[in-house]
Amino acid sequence: MRVCLAPILVAAILQRHFALSFGLFVAAGLTDALDGLLARLLKQRTMLGEYLDPVADKLLLSTLFLVLMHMKLIPVTVTVLVFGRDVGILVVAAILYAATGRREFSPSIFGKANTLAQVAAVGGVLLRQLAPSYWVNAFCLVALDATIALTVISGVNYAWIAARRVGAAPGNSHNGK
Repeated sequence: MRVCLAPILVAAILQRHFALSFGLFVAAGLTDALDGLLARLLKQRTMLGEYLDPVADKLLLSTLFLVLMHMKLIPVTVTVLVFGRDVGILVVAAILYAATGRREFSPSIFGKANTLAQVAAVGGVLLRQLAPSYWVNAFCLVALDATIALTVISGVNYAWIAARRVGAAPGNSHNGK
């Protein structure tokens, strides 16, 4: 559902229909939450779902960061950091898979917090277009600052985890010789 909403949401933002944009963004978030809740409650977790869910999240958020940056509503620095971290994680995951055959690269608490900060930042930026108040602006600034901090922290954390996994890969014997 989120993947299908992405182009409609992008078009709404580009046409400056911020009420519709905000509504679609909230709908995307609600469908994500409902999907996860139903999968857990009904014990319907699948490998495909475990891969598609974060891909849908990243596709939607990355696209929105790019569009909002293009519209000059989100700073370039934030978008570059978000994209740089995500590309870095993809490259490291591919290298880990090629080097060790490991596919599991589950999200850390910092990664989850970063995604939450990104969602808050995008939601805040869209809301600021509808209700430009002191409180909404302050929320946006805090969410964007949190996105910057958590992007760096989670990126460093993923790099540390990846380095440990490569060091612990079968055949990598470090016994002091």
